[in-house]
Amino acid sequence: MITGLQHLHSGLPYLLLPLLLISCIVFWMRSGNGASFGKSDKRLALITLILSHLQLVFGLLLYFIGPKGFNYTSVSGFMKDSVMRLYAVEHISVMLISIALITIGYSRAKRSSDNSKKFRGLALFYSLGLLLILSRIPWDAWLS
Repeated sequence: MITGLQHLHSGLPYLLLPLLLISCIVFWMRSGNGASFGKSDKRLALITLILSHLQLVFGLLLYFIGPKGFNYTSVSGFMKDSVMRLYAVEHISVMLISIALITIGYSRAKRSSDNSKKFRGLALFYSLGLLLILSRIPWDAWLS
C-alpha cells in the first residue's frame, strides 16, 4: 500500500504541475483582455483544483503512515538534518499553504461576478501556489 501511494504521489505531479502552469498562463492572459469566463475556464480551474487536492490527500496519507514525514519527528535532532526537516516540516507545511491558496483562488473566482476579477484571482492564487509547490519539491528524490 505504501509503495502504491508513493507511486501515486510522485507520479501525479507529472499531470498537476504542467496543468497548473497552463492554468496560470491562461488565466493571466485572459485577465488582461476582457474575456468572458466560460465553461472551459471553469473546467480548467476545477480540474486543477481537484488534482491538487488529490495530490494533497496522497501526501497526507504518506506523511502519517509512510516511512518519512511524521516518523522523522521522533528522531532526536531531526531539525538539524536538512533531509529529515524537509520531509517532516517544510514539505508538508508549504504544500498545505499552496493547496490552501489554490483553493482560495478557486473559491473567490466562483463567487465573483466580474470576469476580470475571476481571472486575476485565479491567476494570482494559482501562481502563488505553483511557486510554493516548486520551492519545496524534494527534487533529488523526485527526479531519481
